[in-house]
Amino acid sequence: MTSRPPLPPFTEATARQKVQAAEDAWNSRDPERVALAYTEDSQWRNRDVFLTGRAEITAFLRAKWERELDYRLRKELWSFTGNRISVRFEYEWHDASGRWWRSYGNEQWEFAPDGLMARRYASINDLAIRPEDRRLRA
Repeated sequence: MTSRPPLPPFTEATARQKVQAAEDAWNSRDPERVALAYTEDSQWRNRDVFLTGRAEITAFLRAKWERELDYRLRKELWSFTGNRISVRFEYEWHDASGRWWRSYGNEQWEFAPDGLMARRYASINDLAIRPEDRRLRA
């Protein structure tokens, strides 16, 4: 069994490390890399989509980044306790027609003792933006 430090229970410093690691992984836009942070049977809610397990997570992320082009994300620690972390985030992307979007949301994370994420619940809203209003750039 592989562990994914830092491990719960989290301190403010280790919660911030988890949030930064997640931001870095998601900005890689590598579905396989991102999926390795989750337990084999991880449960997700992403907007109105419910997923279970790494295979479903990987497929979901692959489709996401085929549709959400030039994706760039920022996460911010909101709160933490024991084996749970809450974050707020925003990301920007454009669709195939070139229209830019900023997506805002909150995530609730629950971790297994080995530091892998067992549950991720995300609520997300999208806002159309002009290209000149972008804030997140590579």
